[in-house]
Parts: sequence; structure tokens; C-alpha cells
Amino acid sequence: MLRKSSILRRHHGTDNLEEGTFLDLGTMGFDEEEALAGSKAVRLAEILRVDDIHNISKLAYQGDLVVIDYTSISNDANSMRRMSIDLKNIAKDTGGDVAGIAKNLVCLTPHGFRIDRQKIRTQL
Repeated sequence: MLRKSSILRRHHGTDNLEEGTFLDLGTMGFDEEEALAGSKAVRLAEILRVDDIHNISKLAYQGDLVVIDYTSISNDANSMRRMSIDLKNIAKDTGGDVAGIAKNLVCLTPHGFRIDRQKIRTQL
């Protein structure tokens, strides 16, 4: 964890700021963010229109696992069919997998991940 003084020194050249001076937090980077920048992630996405699949495909191509909520288009058969075809093509291109995991959720995985279609059931 960074000390406050080291953050100020790195971005403003001094350990303290004058009264009335503001920090632009958007321009500041932190060591934790830099370490996560190259790592893979589980992303959550929502499809409001079928055209949103284009933005989601970018995440899949960069190697992220994407959980997609398609509740907004679930009542439109044409949109559902198009989404299904597009997601299957993305999974095929990336060498990943795609499968429904809940009523209105689909999981799109990158290369090296496979979705097990069997649910794990525990007995009490």
C-alpha cells in the first residue's frame, strides 16, 4: 500500500499541496491497478440490444471470461437467435466455450476454459 506522501510526490513533485489545490484522481495510477492491467478477469456484461455483442466480443478476444445478462432481449426470438449465433461464433474464433448458466445468463469463456454442463448437486 502506498503512503499518501509518496502518491503526492510521484504526481505533483511535493509531499503536500497548497490550500485550494485539487488532485485529479483520474490521471493518477496506482501500483495495484498497474499489476492488474495485464491480468485476465471475470467480466459482467448486460445486453440491452443485440448490437451490444460487438463490445462484449472485444472482452472475449482479450481473454476475459464474460458473464452476460440478456434479460432485456429475452422476449424477442429474433434477437435471441442472433445473439446465440454471434456468441457461438465468438467462442469458436477464440477457442473458448459458451453456455447458459441460469435463466437469463450466458457465460462466454476464453481459450483454455471449458464450461461443464453438469450441475454439482449436494445431498443434505
